[in-house]
Amino acid sequence: MTEPILQVKDLSVYYNKKKALNSVSLDFLPNEITALIGPSGSGKSTVMSLIARFWDTTKGSIKIGGKDIKEVSPDSLLKNISMVFQDVYLINDTIYENIRIGNLNASREEIMNAAKIANCHDFISKLPKGYDTYIGEEGSTLSGGEKQRISIARALLKNSPIILLDEATASLDADSEHEIKMAINELIKDKTVIIIAHRLNTIKDANKIIVMDDGKIIESGNHEKLMNDKGTYYSMFTVMEKAKEFSI
Repeated sequence: MTEPILQVKDLSVYYNKKKALNSVSLDFLPNEITALIGPSGSGKSTVMSLIARFWDTTKGSIKIGGKDIKEVSPDSLLKNISMVFQDVYLINDTIYENIRIGNLNASREEIMNAAKIANCHDFISKLPKGYDTYIGEEGSTLSGGEKQRISIARALLKNSPIILLDEATASLDADSEHEIKMAINELIKDKTVIIIAHRLNTIKDANKIIVMDDGKIIESGNHEKLMNDKGTYYSMFTVMEKAKEFSI
């Protein structure tokens, strides 16, 4: 039996005396994709933030490789986790340095190769100073899609075994979405992936789909199982499919 690379056990979190998570337990296996879905406020982002240790649990534990993350130094923890979220943070420096954050020991060739895989080498090469172009605070001189691809290049360079994705294509135009989907497909190869999904059709092939509501797990399984169960996931997916038929 395959041992989980990441274990979440009995997680409970309170915000202003209200329970944001209620005894959530999950096992994440090597080289599997787990999707977290549910309405706003259901607890998806809280699970992700706790795994990244943006804050600590009120109750319960998170273990990586069998070791509680509270007993691991922040540097060691972050070596094992890469994050690609919708809100990309870039520093006021060159594109080269923004990608190099993923691995400060990387060579220029490795940095450029990561950029090529992330589909951002072409647009970088057209800039006045290429990789040595300064991008301004928080990447203010770049489009949303360009910032996302730099973020993915950084994660590729880091090459961590665990990838956290807050569905990065949710607010992008069709062209940018296509480019980023290709980059993400390269990023998640042979990784343990946890993705917050906003569009159900993007996670049909996930190994495991976790449906959350009000801080609890209410359903879990792959797409086929959840559709056969005819529960919340089935209802959400059916509504989404019907919406495709509307036209103006």
